[in-house]
Amino acid sequence: MSHVAEVEFLVLHGLAVKKAGTATAVADVLGEDPGRVMAVLQASIESGRAVEARGMFMATPAGRKWLVEEYGAAFGPFRAEPEATQAYERFERINRDLLRLFTEWQMMPAGNETVPNDHSDADYDDRIVDRLGALHERAQRPLEQFAELVPRLGQYWSRLETAYDKVLGGEHDFVSGAKVDSYHSVWFELHEDLLRMLGREREEQA
Repeated sequence: MSHVAEVEFLVLHGLAVKKAGTATAVADVLGEDPGRVMAVLQASIESGRAVEARGMFMATPAGRKWLVEEYGAAFGPFRAEPEATQAYERFERINRDLLRLFTEWQMMPAGNETVPNDHSDADYDDRIVDRLGALHERAQRPLEQFAELVPRLGQYWSRLETAYDKVLGGEHDFVSGAKVDSYHSVWFELHEDLLRMLGREREEQA
């Protein structure tokens, strides 16, 4: 793959991780300059691998097909690393606990029922935030391992740290809010990135 193709591949990979997003959002996933990402996305439109509407980009079927065809070669060395497999196994154990935590953050028990959490019970929310802190600590080592193998993955830890700090500061939308760069949103993107790099499926979909 030529250097130009490698750059386009990485940007389209970031776009696939986002599903759809602005050039800035894709740049955040990759830790790249938004202007550079915008230029590559514009070139991808010309090549038929991306489309744009009102500033939002998506990979086309041709673009997604190209990614799938190239993943094996592009990420072969990463997939062959025993440390990547070990780190991912640790990541998945944390992921299961985080999925339960996010569900319990959004829904809470009320008698024999489960109802939407209106966040009026501060003690309930505080217990979940404490659990998030413990899981955040557990996540540090596998994320460091990933970053040692692929440096760009290190930006996910920075984003998770930012989201967690905001949660501790009382901005509870940063636990799982969809309109901010919440812990849940960043974790989901990291998981999608790793699944594509490793050629795996989500456990909950497998």
